[in-house]
Amino acid sequence: MSLLDAEPRVVTTGVSLFAESLAAQDVDTVAVDWRPPADDPDGTLATALARVAADPRRAAADETAVGRMLAAGAQLIDVRPAREALGLEQGTFLHAGPPITWERASGPLRGALQGALVLEGLADDPDDAERRLAAGGVALDSCHHHRTVGPMAGVVSPSMWMLELADPVGGGRAWCSLNEGLGKVLRYGAYGPEVIDRLRWMGAVLGPLLQHAVRTLRDGAGPVDVKAIIAQMLQMGDEGHNRNRAGTLMLLRELLAPMIDAPGHATGAAAGLGQSDVARAVQFVAGNDHFFLNLVMPACKLMTDAARDVPGSTVVVAMARNGTDFGIQVSGTGSRWFTGPANTPEGLYLGDYGPQDANPDIGDSAITETAGIGGFAMAAAPAIVRFVGGDVSFALATTRRMYEITRAENPAFAIPVLEFRGAATGIDVTAVVRTGILPQINTGMAGRVAGVGQVGAGLVTPPAEVFPAAVRALAELAPPPEGPPGPV
Repeated sequence: MSLLDAEPRVVTTGVSLFAESLAAQDVDTVAVDWRPPADDPDGTLATALARVAADPRRAAADETAVGRMLAAGAQLIDVRPAREALGLEQGTFLHAGPPITWERASGPLRGALQGALVLEGLADDPDDAERRLAAGGVALDSCHHHRTVGPMAGVVSPSMWMLELADPVGGGRAWCSLNEGLGKVLRYGAYGPEVIDRLRWMGAVLGPLLQHAVRTLRDGAGPVDVKAIIAQMLQMGDEGHNRNRAGTLMLLRELLAPMIDAPGHATGAAAGLGQSDVARAVQFVAGNDHFFLNLVMPACKLMTDAARDVPGSTVVVAMARNGTDFGIQVSGTGSRWFTGPANTPEGLYLGDYGPQDANPDIGDSAITETAGIGGFAMAAAPAIVRFVGGDVSFALATTRRMYEITRAENPAFAIPVLEFRGAATGIDVTAVVRTGILPQINTGMAGRVAGVGQVGAGLVTPPAEVFPAAVRALAELAPPPEGPPGPV
């Protein structure tokens, strides 16, 4: 059959009414979701897009960046205090998101910092900690500046035990603190006595037991392959951000035997711990479905860090929130942050909490979406909608939509319901600007007031303005065009 004999096919773009009218008449229609760049009254954004599109480095740069991202591995090689792992000095605290001062810090970040000062013995109580923080005697810095990621408030202090992951391909390192569980926990801004007591137990018992188990495996059969567990959990109903049940249990399966073996065999910090300590630690991990999130995050950090600093690349290598600002970093613009006001998630609330109680988006856990899982892989975990809102069709549509703003698909992270299609990977800032499609993020919700803790979970997107800002910066760094601009 020749093309002249085929049924007519119509491609529509822009306003959906035309496509809907044709579809109602059974006309074979392909609707293209395109619109001109928003908020561009003087045309400078369109010019910047054209300049980036004409950058002769771009195609190879994006191929390099995404190739490194896809190739990166993630192995759990150690567990040790932040003062050893990161060289974190007393009086210095890390936090999630782009850099911020105490004066601009949100309620949950303030609450977490207050609790961390009490934990470190630098304040007598949360009120004393608040006074010390306001006086400016404490150094604050972004976790990302130290190859670290922190969930929610993301506060890291010197005595906190850190999970250390390594990329055997590129040689990178990344760290994350231990997961405390849900409810009133430090990362959600709670700082009551039960929060501090739990953190001290984690430092005295859980951390040392995990260290013994991880080092035993590392020096024996080999380190835990975190990337392989992520690949498996995506085929078992987890999406890697707000659902990590399968991942947590697979991790525990790896660590259980050397943890049980610790009494009588452990040295160092775990020496002297007994079977009752092991039992409590195992129960804590097994009863905390989100424990594995704190390994997924540094694994994704290794992937995205591998794609950094490729001149001309438009690939996003970090999305992070501090409860006030949402920031992104792009491979081709180095360590520069592009920030805008963090949006407040929409979703489901715990107990009597409601929208008025939720703080704007917070945490480094959006590194999961940056690497192509989490909200990007909702189709792999349709049950997640019962926790964050929406429905199964929304989860499927969301995952499909993310392919429109990414540069590649990750064959290691296959999504069964999409015929094992690889997860959408490598967010392209120019594609976000051209389509108007924003990255979808699954997230928890922290209480707006310091000390409250978690109030719910939901869905959120970045502020739209951060992506045009990145495009304009890329355009400024592009070499002068040699001819007419390419397609945008």
